[in-house]
Amino acid sequence: MFQAVLKEVVENTEGGIATLLMDFEGIAVDSYSKPGAAFDITTIGAEFSVVLKSIQRAAEMLDAGNAAEIAIQAEKVTTLIRVVNSSYFVAFSMTPDANIGKARYLLRTKVPVLLKELV
Repeated sequence: MFQAVLKEVVENTEGGIATLLMDFEGIAVDSYSKPGAAFDITTIGAEFSVVLKSIQRAAEMLDAGNAAEIAIQAEKVTTLIRVVNSSYFVAFSMTPDANIGKARYLLRTKVPVLLKELV
């Protein structure tokens, strides 16, 4: 079930490469990558889970509330991370010229579907 939702996000975003559902310890629940994807989404998720935890701690220390979304733009890939709940997040990698607005919309609307299945 998770992979169908993850695939929908990638396939419906121009420039989408791969997406995954992962826990904050870096363990992937499920993922989807387009054939021939240049980046391993599981490695991206595991590496960025460390960054995400640091950002969450900083937000708490600043009394800014919970971090909900983070975007990392690199030269060859843009990764959008959306927090699902206190245990899980979704990471979505796309080309730098991808439609990030549509990616943000799809993640925002699909996270409740994923959350419902996690319970």
